[in-house]
Amino acid sequence: MVYLTRLEHFNAAHKLYNPAWSKERNEAVFGACANENWHGHNFELFVTVKGVPDKNTGFIMDAKQLSRIIKERVIEKLDHKNLNLDVEFLEGKMCSTENLIVEIWKQLQPHIPANVTLHSLKLYETPRIYVEYFGE
Repeated sequence: MVYLTRLEHFNAAHKLYNPAWSKERNEAVFGACANENWHGHNFELFVTVKGVPDKNTGFIMDAKQLSRIIKERVIEKLDHKNLNLDVEFLEGKMCSTENLIVEIWKQLQPHIPANVTLHSLKLYETPRIYVEYFGE
């Protein structure tokens, strides 16, 4: 089995705020991330697929095709957006990085070619904080 990883980048704003809670409780739980005027991140998204190299190309998947899928299905929907307000697939969800990565998986998985498997996603929110997801 061979693993191929593509790195993509996007910038987005969000806030962590539970509308069922008071402002004080939100600030106690989420700190500066509950800022009513939002805050932003320079996200790094690592998408890893796995498969067996094709006998004719030596590829498990054309990296340009993988990049195109990621850009069309994820980056164009997230880059320079407010995750809480502008992203349809996050509507009604807490915009944590944990929820974001699960929803990104759902956007990508149906579009990955049948001969490879979406193996994992890694999403860096900051250089020191990231989440990983391997599907359900």
